[in-house]
Amino acid sequence: MPGLVAKVCRQFLEDEGVDPTPSSPDLNPVEHLWEIIFIYYLSCAHVNTLGSRNPRKTRSEKKNHHGYGFMTLSDTTRFTSEIPLNTTHHLAVIVAIKRFQTEILDVFNVCFSFLQHLQDAQPWMDKLEQTCNQVDFIERHMKYLRCLQHIEELSATVQQCLMTSSAWEAIRAVDSMAALDYGLNQSRCSHLQNFLQATLSFWHKIMKDRLTSDFEKLLTQLHWPIISPPTQSLTPTPSCQETEGQLELLVGQLLALQTSEALSSPQMSKPAPLCLPIQIMLLPLNKRFKYHFYGNRQTNSVSKPEWYLTQVLMWMGNNSTFMEETIQPILDRGGVTLSAKVELCRGLLSLVQEKVTSDASKLLYDDVLFCHLVEEVLQFEKELRSNHSYPAELPGVLHLLLEDAVLQKWLTMEKKMAVEKMDAMLSAERAWSSQYKDISDMDDLKAPDCAETFMTLLQVITERYRTLPCPSAQLKFLELQKELVDDFRIRLTQVMKEESRCPLGVRYCAILNAVNYISTILGDWGNDVFFLQLQQTAVSLGEEAVPGGLGIMEMGRLASLEGSLFDGLLALLDRLKGDMLGRLLDFLMREIKEKAKPYCQERWLSLPSQQDQSTMSLSSTACPMMLCVRDRLLNLHQVLGFSLFHLAWQGLAERLDNFLYQDVILCNNFSDGGAAQLQFDMTRNLFPLFGHYCKKPENFFKHVKEACIILCLNVGSAILLRSLIKESDMTRDCAGTGDPPPESALNELGVFCLAPCDVLILLSLRTSWSGC
Repeated sequence: MPGLVAKVCRQFLEDEGVDPTPSSPDLNPVEHLWEIIFIYYLSCAHVNTLGSRNPRKTRSEKKNHHGYGFMTLSDTTRFTSEIPLNTTHHLAVIVAIKRFQTEILDVFNVCFSFLQHLQDAQPWMDKLEQTCNQVDFIERHMKYLRCLQHIEELSATVQQCLMTSSAWEAIRAVDSMAALDYGLNQSRCSHLQNFLQATLSFWHKIMKDRLTSDFEKLLTQLHWPIISPPTQSLTPTPSCQETEGQLELLVGQLLALQTSEALSSPQMSKPAPLCLPIQIMLLPLNKRFKYHFYGNRQTNSVSKPEWYLTQVLMWMGNNSTFMEETIQPILDRGGVTLSAKVELCRGLLSLVQEKVTSDASKLLYDDVLFCHLVEEVLQFEKELRSNHSYPAELPGVLHLLLEDAVLQKWLTMEKKMAVEKMDAMLSAERAWSSQYKDISDMDDLKAPDCAETFMTLLQVITERYRTLPCPSAQLKFLELQKELVDDFRIRLTQVMKEESRCPLGVRYCAILNAVNYISTILGDWGNDVFFLQLQQTAVSLGEEAVPGGLGIMEMGRLASLEGSLFDGLLALLDRLKGDMLGRLLDFLMREIKEKAKPYCQERWLSLPSQQDQSTMSLSSTACPMMLCVRDRLLNLHQVLGFSLFHLAWQGLAERLDNFLYQDVILCNNFSDGGAAQLQFDMTRNLFPLFGHYCKKPENFFKHVKEACIILCLNVGSAILLRSLIKESDMTRDCAGTGDPPPESALNELGVFCLAPCDVLILLSLRTSWSGC
């Protein structure tokens, strides 16, 4: 940028014929230009000083300077003699600046003259503005009067058309009046607007009354309204062409009249008003509804909401055919995109909504009647949507139950009734028996009656709030259900602790089945579309959705669909199920260990070797243990659900495997005969007991099975295996020995679970090491 400025300054000096070479080599072109300007101002100051010292200088001479102290050409010549020789080359620039000064003064004089001219013309401008304002004022008054005249003309036209029964021309005039009213919305002529609106309302009411009267007479001829189910179609027959034509004409005129009304007073709120013909058709039904269900009539009973709800549904059904076959074609030909049947339902629903709102506020302190009202409203909504195909996007009556006071009362009553039913179902005589116990194909879960009744109760609550139009209200009911499940879990825990002394009892196993049943149902609910939608709603609403709040981790799991809304309850139920199953297995193992004491004390060392296994039989000391295992497995299979029994027998097999390995095998020494007898007892007697429930029961007794393999090895193989394991222990720190690891040899023998050190212990229990 400094280089560009220097270039411009040098170019300016060259254009003015001044040597751009600075007087001093230390000055750049920019400083050179400033030096010239400084000398010029010194010259101006010097001339002013000379002028002030010359008393003979006239006033006119001073005026020529315009008070700016500029030098004349003679002053410049005289002053140049006083300038040092090294600044003479700057005079050309001074002359150029003087010329520029003259041009500026000329422009100033022109501007001054123009300003003086404007000041002289200002009075004329003021007069012209005043005249224009007067013209504008008169013009606005003329428009105002013309608008009044137009309104009077339209009003006269409507009057004349009504006198001559020209309804369509009158409607067109009213439409023009409504359009004019719409155009004056932004006007500040409030009196004119009020006059126009009053005139429009006046003629609109007259025309509406006249058309309504004609339409009602025609509807009477068509036997409207249809109170009882129609025995035949009421669509006009070909012989009634005149009636059909009049009906279509009146419907079209009423629709056109409503269009003008909507134009003059647009509806900003939703839903849109009913079309005018339907409003007139609903008048007799409104009168009947008010007559029967208001006032002191016996039919107006808050304890019988089903009376007016059923009556409205009957009216919808009885008149739907007439609306579809008679009114709907007229609307279609008129280009009206409305459903006559839906419009009729909307009108009748407004009566129901008003009545339900009134009754609900009266019943907030009557639990029985309030619950009855809620049930009837829910049933009405269900029939309205299913039987009468009322669109889902239009409000029904359920939103009336979402008012704060009504919704809170509903939630309170749901909880109160559910708790009462829980008390009753747990104290019932058949609470812990399954109603499907005699039907094996339908009783995989073997759920007791109290658990099924409780889940049915929750399902009924779900069906009641499933159709609510507000997701946040649905989440409140879901929280109530979760609270009830947790309450039921606590009750089951209390009963379980009372029955824990006898885990094999019917009630204890029934409680275990109940916990498993509830957990299974809640798991299925977590994958249901309805609850998945509620889950996404809870995530979108955040902390406001769930009264207890959701943590960040839980919110993330719900958003990614990795978890469900019931995960907390499922964790508690699984913990209870695991605790009860553990107590049951501990009780079984204590009984089995008691029966197995003689078997643990068997003299395995002194048993003779038998070459033929076909002559072998079960050890006499093992019989009590085997019978106990068999009986308990059969008992569990009968009283536990399929999934629970699967967990139970697998857990029993695991514990029995550890017990036999620790208390029978590792605590004794075995001869060849003893090892063979042990293997026979296990493989031919114990394992088959579990073979009824799986194909390879030996896989659940890995320690016992592999221990029998080691104990029954022939002497040579046993010696080689022991040597291999010991050598491997001594050389395992030496790399590159090339010997195969002992695990390979064990795997070849079918030993995968036992470690080499355990195998050495088992080999040491053998007594048949003659010659070793």
